Amino acid sequence: MPELSAAERAIGYRFSDRALLGRCFVHSSLAEVTGEESNERLEFLGDAVVQLYVTDLLYHASSAREGVLTAMRQNYVSRGAMEAACEALGLMQYLRRTGDVPLHGKTAANLFEAVAGAIYLDGGYAAAKAFLARSLLPIEEENSKAALQEFVQARVHALPVYVSEEGTAGVVCTVTAMGESATAQAPTKKLAERAAAKLLFGKLSGQ
Repeated sequence: MPELSAAERAIGYRFSDRALLGRCFVHSSLAEVTGEESNERLEFLGDAVVQLYVTDLLYHASSAREGVLTAMRQNYVSRGAMEAACEALGLMQYLRRTGDVPLHGKTAANLFEAVAGAIYLDGGYAAAKAFLARSLLPIEEENSKAALQEFVQARVHALPVYVSEEGTAGVVCTVTAMGESATAQAPTKKLAERAAAKLLFGKLSGQ
């Protein structure tokens, strides 16, 4: 199906079992009508995969105490963070559903978890980890582009310049401002711009 191939490209992972890929995008509202299996079981598994990935990431990246690590983890695994990741990848357009199903909030977060669960089943933890590493950002980083723009405008009264192009493994974006630049690669232009902005803001601000 063309839709599944496009969804696969958006995810940035090639499935061996395309039935798993298709199941990711079956909302429970449609499953009740067609008798197909919905993505709810994949979502259940994906939730655990995301939790493990973020917990392992923070454990090795920080020496903070348990309470602090728990708070940090929430920035990654919150509904808002996964909704943002799902929307950045453009996955909601492939969701098959019936009725008045909201195309944001919990629905988007659940879809992202279902995709993570499907990748885990298809390619193992290494594949799921690679997917999450390039698509899931803490919610506090959502404003990286805005933070960079405000920082630059306050000093040179100009806007950062973003240049993006298709690479072999996604979109490569370079952002330039105040004589400095930073480059990042991600599955989508939006994610690549956000990642590049975060890198450049850190370089310019010394953070």
